[in-house]
Amino acid sequence: MRRIIFLTILCLVLLLKDSGFSEEKPPIFLIEVDGIINPATAKFIVESIDQAQEKGAQGIIVQLDTPGGLMESMRIIVKRILTANIPVIVYVGPRGARAASAGVFITLSAHIAVMAPSTHIGAAHPVTLGEGKESKTMSEKIVNDTVSYIKTIAKTRGRNVEWAEKAVRKSVSITEEEAVKLNVVDFISPDVYDLLDRIDGKVIKFDGVTRTLATKGLKPRSMQMSWRYKFLDIISNPTIAYILLMLGIYGIFFELSNPGSILPGVVGGIFLILAFYSLQMLPINFAGLALILFAIILFIAEIKVASHGLLSVGGIISLFLGSLMLIESPAEYMRISLSVIIPAVLVSAAFFIFAVTMAVKARLKKPTTGMEGLVDEIGMAVTDIDPEGKVLVHGEYWNAVSDEKIEKDQKVRVVSVKNLKLLVKKV
Repeated sequence: MRRIIFLTILCLVLLLKDSGFSEEKPPIFLIEVDGIINPATAKFIVESIDQAQEKGAQGIIVQLDTPGGLMESMRIIVKRILTANIPVIVYVGPRGARAASAGVFITLSAHIAVMAPSTHIGAAHPVTLGEGKESKTMSEKIVNDTVSYIKTIAKTRGRNVEWAEKAVRKSVSITEEEAVKLNVVDFISPDVYDLLDRIDGKVIKFDGVTRTLATKGLKPRSMQMSWRYKFLDIISNPTIAYILLMLGIYGIFFELSNPGSILPGVVGGIFLILAFYSLQMLPINFAGLALILFAIILFIAEIKVASHGLLSVGGIISLFLGSLMLIESPAEYMRISLSVIIPAVLVSAAFFIFAVTMAVKARLKKPTTGMEGLVDEIGMAVTDIDPEGKVLVHGEYWNAVSDEKIEKDQKVRVVSVKNLKLLVKKV
């Protein structure tokens, strides 16, 4: 009898489960941000938070590993996190990751901030767009504004305001253990699953609303960056932007040196547009950009003017100096590496030296067509020449004159051409 009752209860439980009466936990979404904070990254994070809210998620985890990035992009991300109506958890991971510069602001703005072992956070001195080095007064204004901003974020989330100010003013950086002790982050977690277990039951307060997380044993749903944002993220890299600029220059040069080729001009134009899109998001120095554009003008002028390579040499020097000055930033990740600049300039130098050499040789080479092409050619006298007669040169009959008597069928050499008449000498 007991066995029958037990089996009946078990069947009822299974039926209820299959019928959808069991309560399923709302999902947690996970996105990974690995690289520089730029407009593409900002759009990806903002849209991911929007989608998580629309799908009724418990929250969203932003797994962060960044050297920093652009202030404007960071502010867009922070603004969205602060206005989110679901918990945003920033997880600085995996092991070996960092949250530097803009990453500090994003981490402090999270409802829950967590770090993996062997990670660090800090060095949040502002990196801004500009035409070069700011004046001391302007630099102080930017730093003071940034300090006020990060202190507001830290105070809103109940984190260490004093350390946040030091991270901006003195670029201090700390390990994950120090971050927990100083109340910069909430705790250390080796992976996302451990993180979810530890935040289970945590109450997050919003404007007049509280949410209790039920995340124990929950598997996060991964959200991937679309190909569009991946592409924008790639071309926002300073090195990629520089390479696109160089390829664009080569394409335009080929088109102007060989009018009607079409393909080099089209490809070069596309590369230049992409390069300018990338550069407008980076801290470019307009003097450097002007030097590179001046180098293009010199290279194009070399095609039209016989400068014997002087314009090309000037173009190469201008290109090198412009490349060094193009992106001016105290942050290494925002600069173009010398390992990219030097090969690019050397390849450009080799190419233009080769082009100029070929042009000079072409100018010095003896003409092979037209009247000038007949000079020094060998022909045959088809009549006696004394002082006039006819010769056969290049399979064509020409009237000829000579200062000496030449008999029929003798070989002759063309000395000059005047008024469609050849001056010849006996060979």
